[in-house]
Amino acid sequence: MPGRLAVDFGTSNTVVALWDETLQQGVPLHIPEFGMIHQQGGETISLIPSLIHYAPDNRTWIGSQVIQRGLRQSPRTFRWMKRYISHRSPNKIRLDGREITPYTAGQDFLSSVLVFAAQETGFRDEEVALSVPVEAFEHYENWLATVAESAGMPRFRLIDEPSAAALGYGAHIQPGNVYLLFDFGGGTMHAAVVLIEAEENAPLSVSGGRRCRVLGKAGRDIGGTSIDQWIFQEVLRQNHRTDSDEDVRRISTAILVECEQVKEKLSFNDQADLSVVNPETGSVLAADFTRAGFEELLDRHDMFTEINQTIRSAINAATERGYDENSIQSVLMVGGSSQIPSVQRALRQFFGRERVQFNRPLDAVARGAASFIAGMDFYDHIQHDYAIRYVNPEKGKYDYRTIVGRGTNYPTRQPVARLSIKASYDEQKHLGIAIYELTEQRQKTSTQPVELVFDPTGAARITHVTPAEQEKRALFWM
Repeated sequence: MPGRLAVDFGTSNTVVALWDETLQQGVPLHIPEFGMIHQQGGETISLIPSLIHYAPDNRTWIGSQVIQRGLRQSPRTFRWMKRYISHRSPNKIRLDGREITPYTAGQDFLSSVLVFAAQETGFRDEEVALSVPVEAFEHYENWLATVAESAGMPRFRLIDEPSAAALGYGAHIQPGNVYLLFDFGGGTMHAAVVLIEAEENAPLSVSGGRRCRVLGKAGRDIGGTSIDQWIFQEVLRQNHRTDSDEDVRRISTAILVECEQVKEKLSFNDQADLSVVNPETGSVLAADFTRAGFEELLDRHDMFTEINQTIRSAINAATERGYDENSIQSVLMVGGSSQIPSVQRALRQFFGRERVQFNRPLDAVARGAASFIAGMDFYDHIQHDYAIRYVNPEKGKYDYRTIVGRGTNYPTRQPVARLSIKASYDEQKHLGIAIYELTEQRQKTSTQPVELVFDPTGAARITHVTPAEQEKRALFWM
């Protein structure tokens, strides 16, 4: 049976939505135990901060409970779980004789949200919709399956985030029009070009008889947490400190929380100050930021280039299906990081001011996922290549032969590949086929990429991402 409940698990915030038969749209659901009321335009919505705290007395605090108890800066508080799960990060924190990984923390957080959402809605044997990033590998989807099953929800469907956002704009989208969704959230950046089609003979009770066809999509592993990391590095630079300094390590999570607030303040103000006091020594780390300096920092890290390339990749894919840039009726911006003025300006310069809309930055994905699970048709295509690994005798190393290429429509109506595989020796009884999911590796730059991680004590550290690690993130052995 069609479902009603949808969850957008985000790097910074999580949103739960419920399909409303009367309004014919997804509506954000407030879970009093975990949610916080937030103003969006002229209405209020409920957000659950994606935070979980493991207290010494074995109690667990989630979402708003963490903030209300002043535990946001604690090294026992986990954040950015989605980002680290997507990266297959090996990081773990030792607490009370046990090691907690982002996978464990993420499952404890999300399963609790699902259980409480089910209680709020009287959820029974229904499907639930879960949103996933465009560039998510199947290991992330498998992890979501584990979480859903542990919460007593074995029946679920997945929808990629920007496509869900298109459905979530509701009355702002019309059949026959093409839209570009730009989703810049806490952990990732996505763009998707979608065509909204009118479904013939469809009952009006199902999402107004519309369906969504994805024409092109692209994603980058960059988001609001990346910006927090850059601000963190800038704070250390201004104070002539490093992340390995012992007194910095002790207050690193507090610095990180302040960095996030600086980013948010500069979205609405021209300047922001940061000041963190070490409670043990009384020493102060302080930094000043202006919006102009902040935008220069973003430019230094090629963020606007990344935005341009992501949008261009999605448009190029749509062009191959007969819909070029001029076909795009409107650009719909979503995601918390889309509130940054220079990001909005970049899209207005790309498409023109009149085509860019910014109405539902925080809840469009969850609303759209609820529409999807309620019965709105959705047509998509494969985002990554799927390939068989083999030994290339000319290179003397492994190589990959693509069997399902990116852009393949699904579900498929015909076989997508044919190949013959033979044994390596006489009387061979077993045959193994190594199938990998592949994505494009980012272009190499003159500087080695870095990433902010948390060491076993919970302190924030800056580490280099090696070429081997970059290659590992571009491959997933299925």
